[in-house]
Amino acid sequence: MSHPDTAQTAPIQLSVHSMPKAANEPRQRTRSGRIKMLLVWVVCAAPVVASYFTYYVIKPQGRVNYGTLVTPPKPLPAEADMPLVDLNGRAVRPGALKGQWLLVAVSGGACDHTCEHQLYLQRQLRETLGKDKDRLDRVWLIPDQEPVRSGLLEGLKNAWVLRTGAADLQRWLVPEAGQAMTSHLYLVDPRGDWMMRFPVDADPSRIKKDLARLMKANESWDEPGR
Repeated sequence: MSHPDTAQTAPIQLSVHSMPKAANEPRQRTRSGRIKMLLVWVVCAAPVVASYFTYYVIKPQGRVNYGTLVTPPKPLPAEADMPLVDLNGRAVRPGALKGQWLLVAVSGGACDHTCEHQLYLQRQLRETLGKDKDRLDRVWLIPDQEPVRSGLLEGLKNAWVLRTGAADLQRWLVPEAGQAMTSHLYLVDPRGDWMMRFPVDADPSRIKKDLARLMKANESWDEPGR
């Protein structure tokens, strides 16, 4: 009498054990896929995260940044928020500036003595970086429509010279309290984030040290060109 009972209950036992397994398989595959994607992201992002962690967080004893760190960094505005045009009136997407470190000067097109000094300082600082100089672009942002003197153009070869609205620019770059925006040089990282502001009448040798330190911290992932 026990054999018929066993035959009747066997299919029930098999169905009870197999149904949860079949239901869990899609969930397991989904979870496995998400874990793999997360691991890929971690591997790709690790060099960037490590270099920024080294520079921003790990500060060896006695090391002091000369430039003021902007925390959190301020992203480059979208084209609709800060339209840019070159000296020929052609539109330039803000995103085109990404992919390189940017040393930014701000001044009207008339370019007074302070402006000329900053443009000269940009050129000199870039040259002092040696093999790393091609990782840094010079940018002059002009918040007015004043014409640029022809005598300045020779020194602006291979630099970005772009006009934008003063109000739009003020929503991105912020000077030190009590100072004009034109009084500083600003540093933007390859992602397009403004991350450092150098003091008024800055010491070029100390700016160079900050730049060299940043180039060293990011050399594992930052390459020349875009």
